[in-house]
Amino acid sequence: MADFFREVDEDVRRDQLLDIWKRYQNWIIGAAVLVVLGTGGWRFYDYERLKSAEAAGGRYAAAEQLLSAGKNSEAAAAFAAVAADAPAGYATLAQFARADALAAQDPKAGAAAYDEVAANGAVDPAYQEVARLRGAYLRVDSDEPKAFEQHYAAYAGPDSPYRNAYRELLALADTRRGDFASAAHWFELAAADPSSPPALRARADAFLTIVQAGPVPTK
Repeated sequence: MADFFREVDEDVRRDQLLDIWKRYQNWIIGAAVLVVLGTGGWRFYDYERLKSAEAAGGRYAAAEQLLSAGKNSEAAAAFAAVAADAPAGYATLAQFARADALAAQDPKAGAAAYDEVAANGAVDPAYQEVARLRGAYLRVDSDEPKAFEQHYAAYAGPDSPYRNAYRELLALADTRRGDFASAAHWFELAAADPSSPPALRARADAFLTIVQAGPVPTK
């Protein structure tokens, strides 16, 4: 008797499945096709992404070889080409490398290239900050000191991640124009900030002693 009821139950289930298949077979087939196409599409995308990254890596390495050979202009152009169409990671690296190559020949051109990276919305904000700071290091010895301070003082505030580096640069710019009181102000902020790296704090303390003494009198 148990076997009889089991067979009946199986027949009922089979009939239910057949009924479901007849009613929804187009949807089931369509869903299966979508799964297959989606998997194939993702595999193709992943393959193309890897191929693009490998190609960009080869072009980046070739540009580095030009740089190592001292061919800075050619290297800068090669890095610019990589930055134009490479995947995001290589594009960012290439922009930095291009700025480095230009800076080796012309600090002003290098600074301008770093400014381009800092203003590029497609670059991660953290890298934008680094690019801006690198540009500032290149500009501190060439820009008019007052203009330098007006441009970079905003990045020396308490919420800026590189505030103490900017404070040191601003102090050096003030020293160039003979404003030792303003230089002392920036050095004091850098020296007193607990987040200052030890080496930077030591430099700030040393320079603070010098600028507080004022200019060396001439005979």
